[in-house]
Amino acid sequence: MFLVPLVQYAQITVQGVVTDTATQDPLPGVSVIIKGTNQGTATDFDGNYLMEANMGDTLVFSYIGFQPKEVVVSGSTLNVTLDEDTTLLDEVVVIGYGTTTVKDATGSVSSVTTKDFNKGAIVSTDQLLTGKTAGVRITNNGGQPDSAPNIRIRGGSSLTANNNPLIVIDGIPVDNTNPAGVSNPLTLINPNDVESFSILKDASATAIYGSRASNGVIIITTKKGLTGEFKFNFSSNTTVSKVGKEIDIMNSNTFTRFIQEYHPEYTNYLGIDDPNTDVEDNLATTDVIEGRILSDTDWQDAIYRTAISFDHNFSARGSIFQSVPIRMSLGYTETQGLVKTSDYERITSSIKLTPRFFDDHLKVDINAKGIISKKNAIDEGGALGGAVNMDPTKPIYDDSPDNRFGGYYQNTVLDGQFLSLDGQWNPVAILKQRYRPERVQKLLANVELDYKMHFMPELRAVANIGVETSKAKVKEVYTDNSLATYRQDDTAIDPDPNYRFNPGVNYRENQDITNQTLEGYLAYEKELDGAITNFDVQAGYSYQNFRNDGNKEEYNYDTATGERFLVEDPQNPTNRYFNELNLQSYFGRGNINLYNKYLLTLSFRADASSLFSKDNRWGYFPAAALAWKIYEEDFMKSVDFVNNLKLRLGWGRTGQQDITGAVGYYPSLPLFEAGSVTSQYLAGYALYSAKPYNSDLTWEKAETFNAGLDFGFFPNNVLSGSFDIFYRTTKDLLATVPVAPGQALTSSFVKNVGETESKGFEINFNVRALQNEKMSLEFYGNTSYNRAEVTDLEDVSRITASESGIPTGTGVNIAYHTVGYQPYSAWVFRQLYDTNGNPVHGAFADFNGDGTVDNDDRYYKSLRPNWTFGFGFNFNYDKFDLSSSFRGQFGGQVYNSRRLTSGWVESAIPNNSNSLSNVLDFYNGAADINFVDVRGNVPFSDYYLEDATFLRCENIVLGYRLDDALPNVNMRFYGALNNPFIITKYNGQDPENFNAIDNNFYPRPRSFTVGVNVDF
Repeated sequence: MFLVPLVQYAQITVQGVVTDTATQDPLPGVSVIIKGTNQGTATDFDGNYLMEANMGDTLVFSYIGFQPKEVVVSGSTLNVTLDEDTTLLDEVVVIGYGTTTVKDATGSVSSVTTKDFNKGAIVSTDQLLTGKTAGVRITNNGGQPDSAPNIRIRGGSSLTANNNPLIVIDGIPVDNTNPAGVSNPLTLINPNDVESFSILKDASATAIYGSRASNGVIIITTKKGLTGEFKFNFSSNTTVSKVGKEIDIMNSNTFTRFIQEYHPEYTNYLGIDDPNTDVEDNLATTDVIEGRILSDTDWQDAIYRTAISFDHNFSARGSIFQSVPIRMSLGYTETQGLVKTSDYERITSSIKLTPRFFDDHLKVDINAKGIISKKNAIDEGGALGGAVNMDPTKPIYDDSPDNRFGGYYQNTVLDGQFLSLDGQWNPVAILKQRYRPERVQKLLANVELDYKMHFMPELRAVANIGVETSKAKVKEVYTDNSLATYRQDDTAIDPDPNYRFNPGVNYRENQDITNQTLEGYLAYEKELDGAITNFDVQAGYSYQNFRNDGNKEEYNYDTATGERFLVEDPQNPTNRYFNELNLQSYFGRGNINLYNKYLLTLSFRADASSLFSKDNRWGYFPAAALAWKIYEEDFMKSVDFVNNLKLRLGWGRTGQQDITGAVGYYPSLPLFEAGSVTSQYLAGYALYSAKPYNSDLTWEKAETFNAGLDFGFFPNNVLSGSFDIFYRTTKDLLATVPVAPGQALTSSFVKNVGETESKGFEINFNVRALQNEKMSLEFYGNTSYNRAEVTDLEDVSRITASESGIPTGTGVNIAYHTVGYQPYSAWVFRQLYDTNGNPVHGAFADFNGDGTVDNDDRYYKSLRPNWTFGFGFNFNYDKFDLSSSFRGQFGGQVYNSRRLTSGWVESAIPNNSNSLSNVLDFYNGAADINFVDVRGNVPFSDYYLEDATFLRCENIVLGYRLDDALPNVNMRFYGALNNPFIITKYNGQDPENFNAIDNNFYPRPRSFTVGVNVDF
C-alpha cells in the first residue's frame, strides 16, 4: 500500500499510434498534451508519438476536424483513435496569403494531403497529384525520369501565351522558366517533403495572385517540425521498370519478305543478289543467305532496358533549444530511364524551422531547400526514331578491323576520298557515343515573419523574403572515332588523325538564374457579436524580380579539314543571353461572416510588369465571392443526415503577361542590335538595326464566373464532395500573328488579338462505404468537362499552333486556333473508304461539291479531350492496406505519326542513300497496305487521327504495418505496381499525349516497387 503512490506517479516513456476511427489511417500532427500543463508533443507522419509522462496523467489528443479525446496513462503503450467532428468542418485549407477552413471557403478550392497522394514509383512532385482532383489535367510528355508535365487547370485560359498554373512553394511564387537542362521543375522538390497541395481554380480564389493566376494556382506546403523529442523517419524503395508496349514494326524475316514483294529492285540492299531467294520463316540471330550474313536485330529491344531505380529519404523532426520546432531531410534518387544511358540522379536537402517568440506573438518560418541534379539527356529523336526506322537485317556491332565507328555498325558511302555516314544512324551508337550531362544546383529559401501586435492582438504584420537561385551546366560530348579515308581506287589509307567523327565537346551552356521575392501585408481579424460574426481584412505589397543570365557555345566541323570550330552568332559574338523581368503589385482582401451563415469575400490586386510599356504597365484584377452555409439555417436543423451543404457564387478577373517563350522579355520596347561584320559600312564600325516591337501590348485578361455546392451527408460524412460549374472569357489574347508587309520590322509578332470563352463543370466525391474498428473501405472519384471556343481573332481567322508540327517537312503543322472552333483543332481532310472499310489512298471528301479537293474541303476536329476523370479506393484491414487509383479521358484525338513516317509502302525505300528503312507491320494490320506514299494532301488526312479515349490504372499498392517491430520502432512494408495496364482503342504506342502528336514518344514505364518506411 505504501508503494502505490510511487507506482501511480512514476515517470515512464509513453508511445503509441493515433489513427482515424473511420479509416484506420494514421493522423500526422495530432497534438498530445499532458492535461493542465504545456508539456507535450505531436504525432509524426505515420501517426506515431513518444513522450515522457507519469502514470495516472491525463493525455489530451486534439486534431483539427476531429473530436478531442482524453486518455489516462496506464501503461507504456497507448494507441488512440479519434472520431471526425462532422459538425465543425474545420479542416485547414491553404489559400493565397493565408488559410481558411472547409466550412468558410468561398472559392473553388481543392485540397490534396498526404493520405490522398499517389504512391509507388514517384520521382517528381506532380506525380503525387495526378488524377486526384477534378479539373486538373496533368499529362507528361513521356516516360523520361524528369519528363515535363503539362498541368492544366480547367483547360488553361490562353492560346499561345503561358497556360501553366502558378506554383507557390511555402509562400514563394516560383519562376515559370526552367533552368537549362531541367525538363520538369517539380523534380527539383523532393516529393517526400510535401505535406499538402491546395488547388485554387476559380478567379475568386486566384485573383489575389493577379497577373500570374489566370491558369489557376497550386500551393505546395512542405512538412514542418514538431515540439518535443526528435523522431526520425527513413524510407527506401527499389523500382524495376520495363517498356509496356513497343511499336509494331517488322522483324528481319517479315521485312525481307516485304522488300521482295513490294520493292524487289532493292533486295541487294539486304545483301541478297537474287530477289527470288527464299527466306527462312524463322531467322536465327544470324543466318547466311547466298553466302551473305543476314542479321535479325530488334532495334527497339537494343535501345531499351530493364531499368532499376532507387529512392532513399531520411528526415528528423523535433525541437532544438527546447522550444524551436525543426525538420531536416536528406534524399537521394537514382533513376534509370527505359532507354539506355537515360539516367537521372538527384540529391535533395531541406530544413524548416518554426520558432515562436514573445509569448507566440512573433511567428517565424524559415525554409531552405537545396538540390543537386544530374541527368544524361539522350537524343530522343535519333534513338527512338532510329529504333523504329533502322533496317532489322543490319547488325548492332561491326568488328571488322577497319571499322572507324567504335565497333558499331554504320552504313557508309564513299564521298570523294572520304567515307561518310549514309542513311540511318545506328541508334545504339547514338546512345553510347554521345554523352550530354546536364547538371543543376538550386536553392529555394525564404523567411516569413508573422507578428501579432502586443497592443492590438487582432492586428498582424507579415513579411516574406525569399530567393530562388539556380546554376546550370550543360555539355554535349561525342566519342572520338576516326573516319577511314579511301583512295579513288577504293583501297584504304591509314586513318588520319585530322579526320574525326564528332570528336570532343559539341555544345556547352552555363546559366545563372536568380529570382527575388519580397512581400509584406497587414492583416486585421475581429470576432464580433451581432449580425457580423467575424471579419478579417488584409492589404499588402509584392515585389518579384526574375533574372536569367547565361551563355552558349556550339561547335561544328569542317568536313574538308576535320577541324572543329566554334559557331559564333554575328549578332552576338559572345553567345551570351540575358533577360530580366520585374513584377510589382498591391493587393487587398476582406472576408465578412454574417450570422455564421453568409460569407462574403472581396479582393483586389494591381500588377505592374516591366514587360509592357509605361502606358500599359498596370493591370487591375478584382474578385468577389459569396457563400451560403445552408446547413446552418433553422429549417435544416431537423435534417439529421446533412452535415454540410454550402452554396458558393464567385466572380473575378485575372491577368496574363507571360509571353517570354515567344518573343523574349522586351517585346514592347524599341531596341537596337549591332549588325554583323559583313554589314559594316566602314570597317570596324557596326551598323545597328531596329528590333521589332509593339508598344501597344497590354494585359491578357480572363474573367470567370463560378457556382459551386459543397456537401456532406450521413453520419461521419459517408458521402461528401463538391460540384462546380464555371464560365470564363479571355480578352486581349496575347499571340504571335502575321503582320502585314510594311507595317512592322518582321513578318509576324506578338499582339493582343481576340477572345476565347470556355465553360464546364466538375464533380468530386468521397464515399466511406465501410468503417469500423477493424476495417474500412473508401472510394473517391472525380470528373470534369471543359469546352473552349475561339470567338474572335480580330484581323485573322486563325493562328497556327506551333507545337503541332508533324514529321513531313519543316514547319508543317496540323492544328490551329480558329474562330468558331475549339482551340488546338486539327485541320484535316475527310478520308474516303471502300466498301470493305479500307482507306482509299489519296481519296478525300469533296465537302463543297465543286469537283476539286482542296483546302476548302478541310474541316476542324478538336484534338484535346473535353472529359477527364479519376477514381480509386483505399481499403484497410487490421495492419494491411490496399489502394488503387485510375484516371483517363473521354474523347480527344491523337495524330499517329508513326503511320505517317513508317506506315506506307514507299517509306522503306532509300531517300538519296543506300539504306532501307523499316516499316510498320502491314501483315498484322499495324498500317494499311493501300497507302503507297504520303505526297500531296495525304499527311492531312483524318485517317491519322485516332480516338484518344483511355482508362489507365495509375497504381496498385499493398502494404503491411508492423508496429513495435523493435523497441520504439514502427515499420510499413509495401509493394506497388505503377502503370500496370491501360485500356484504349488507340493503335499507336500511347494515347496520352498533351500535344496530341505521337512521334518519337518515350514510353511510359510499367514498374514494380518494393519499399519500407521506418519510424523511430
